[in-house]
Amino acid sequence: MEDKKVFCEECRNDVNYIIEETQMVGMIKGEAYQYRGKVAHCVDCQCEIYVAEVHDYNLKALYDEYRKQNDIISLEHIREICEKYAIGKRPLSLLLGWGEQTFSRYYEGDIPTKQYSNTLKKIYEDPNFYYGVLNENKNNLKLEQAYKKSKAAVELLMGRADGENKKINHVIKYLLSECEDITPLALQKLLYYVQGFYYAFHEKFLFEEDCQAWVHGPVYPEVYHRYKEYLFNPIDTSKEVEFSEIIDLEDAIIDSVIKYLGCYSGKVLERFTHTEQPWLAARGEYRAVEISNEIICKEDIGRYFKHIKSTYNMSNPNDIKLYAESMFTQLYGDI
Repeated sequence: MEDKKVFCEECRNDVNYIIEETQMVGMIKGEAYQYRGKVAHCVDCQCEIYVAEVHDYNLKALYDEYRKQNDIISLEHIREICEKYAIGKRPLSLLLGWGEQTFSRYYEGDIPTKQYSNTLKKIYEDPNFYYGVLNENKNNLKLEQAYKKSKAAVELLMGRADGENKKINHVIKYLLSECEDITPLALQKLLYYVQGFYYAFHEKFLFEEDCQAWVHGPVYPEVYHRYKEYLFNPIDTSKEVEFSEIIDLEDAIIDSVIKYLGCYSGKVLERFTHTEQPWLAARGEYRAVEISNEIICKEDIGRYFKHIKSTYNMSNPNDIKLYAESMFTQLYGDI
């Protein structure tokens, strides 16, 4: 029972009402959509009556179903983007190269096109993707302060505030200090193999970051944005600070990955990963050159590398050599 009363056409009086949930059908762009809505009934005559709040609820429920059926980003997620990344509606539109009021319209309830929805979904789901957009398009923003404020917010989300203490950064610095002429592509693949083989031997992951199934194999997006300026060239390790000591347990895994997999180029390692179940499972139905930000599930990585350890009867990290040589022979034959 609601405290507020509304006018009943049948009773010709202001009445109390009750609200019930029911299955409803609405039309959008000539298509029918079923959704769970609400109806209000007069408590005196039981007739259905108009209640503004119920009408608004049903309208939103209908459009939510439309968004769901057509894989369009939800209104709630659209509205969370501004708060999440500390950026205003108009600056975000400018950043994305849209009309100044475009994002504001979506924020107020207009349904974005599929293309714009996909962009907004990536931004909402992946701070690393937004970080790249922010830095690449920062000149679109009219105020430097807007850029700095949003940059601080996304870096906090990405963990850069305490980045030097993150385990993945210790591993990166170690790899850069021990590998000669390592490219960003090779760095990505070695991080992936360190993570996989560390789990195989110790049944826990060395660092918490997820990698994604990009066209060129597993990629840690934050690491990509950090070194993307090098393209396919070796990373200038003289710009890197000294690495922190890594305990022996981790060091043995990393040294073996460097010795037996780091001897191959990034392109060779890319081909390795293209035959492995974790990357293939995350790619799913994506075409070979189709962009994907799908996360490679840690569970798949752990399961695969445990299987590899068992298959090759690995008793210690030096046995990683068996897998590396087998993979190379399968792809390139005996050279």
